Amino acid sequence: MCIHAGQEPDPATGAIVTPIYQTSTYVQDGLGKHKGYEYARTKNPTRSAMEANIAAIESGTAGFGFASGMAAIGAIMTLLKAGDHVIVTENTYGGTYRLFEQVLRKNQLHFSYVDTSNIEAIQKAIQPNTRLLFLETPTNPTLKLTDIQAACKTAHSHDVAVVVDNTFASPYVQRPIELGADLVMHSTTKFLNGHSDSIGGVVIATRQDHIEWLEFVQNAEGAIIGPMDAWLVLRGVKTLPVRMERHNANGLAIAEMLAGHPKVQEVHYPGLTTHPQHHLAQQQMHGFGGLVTFDLGSLDHARDLLEHVRLMSLAESLGGVETLISHPATMTHASVPLAQREKIGITEGLVRLSVGIEDLDDLKEDLSQALNAV
Repeated sequence: MCIHAGQEPDPATGAIVTPIYQTSTYVQDGLGKHKGYEYARTKNPTRSAMEANIAAIESGTAGFGFASGMAAIGAIMTLLKAGDHVIVTENTYGGTYRLFEQVLRKNQLHFSYVDTSNIEAIQKAIQPNTRLLFLETPTNPTLKLTDIQAACKTAHSHDVAVVVDNTFASPYVQRPIELGADLVMHSTTKFLNGHSDSIGGVVIATRQDHIEWLEFVQNAEGAIIGPMDAWLVLRGVKTLPVRMERHNANGLAIAEMLAGHPKVQEVHYPGLTTHPQHHLAQQQMHGFGGLVTFDLGSLDHARDLLEHVRLMSLAESLGGVETLISHPATMTHASVPLAQREKIGITEGLVRLSVGIEDLDDLKEDLSQALNAV
């Protein structure tokens, strides 16, 4: 499906790869007579191929491509109206938190941040006006898991829709729709693209009312993914399974290395038997992903490590073929208030690794020499 879904040889030339339709408009044969395309904000063949491809691999019904992962989340939130309440995984991405707290609260939406790994906490947080459960699993950056199937069952019993941010896992590792989710979203920038050369987002829907609204909003708001970026995602998805196998293998090996290092206080990785939800990870994930976080105890120790890596690159983002290392408290989650960061375990000594597909010995050597500098 990764290689073929949503893609047919180009009817004009037989090209095996979907072309980049770099056009703003389409010539019509006459009034009301066209080939299904009128204006590129509304529809583009390259974007359509990407949307169909990801919808297929996520076991969804329809997909909608956006300019970024945040634009995708913004589109989902237009399903709601003033006065509606949303339950959110408390350890959510900093950009999601910023959008909800600093933008959407102005539109009279209400948010409760809950430890969604605790199904009883979800149950208790549901209010008469709750309309959406927004899950992130594994969480960014502490890699806490939510039992998707149990959370969906609880939400649906109250007519609450469920959306899962599946960016950290990718559909190779986890398919939330198969576990009951109504909507899945990704920052395609990450594992789906996989090469750190494209920005984009996608929403996969299953319910007809959601599909009709998202199609309308995608055109009405116009925050679409461009054809070049859509093509880059299509290119990336073709190798998603082989890349994820390597991300999984390298991620587990690096986590095991860090878990045995005397300068590391704590390691978060679902593949470790010491992870409190390791059994759940075995049940709902296919492999454990390429994200590893670990605590060095202080900002100074984290800085020492980050300034001494050579192969690994200090940068935000994740999911590329190259290994990226970052400091969540001052980078990805800087917009989250200090008290909230401390509550969810984002300490000043926490370091996040997006483990790439480089040679494992090279990664271990680089990490080892950087740890020696701590």
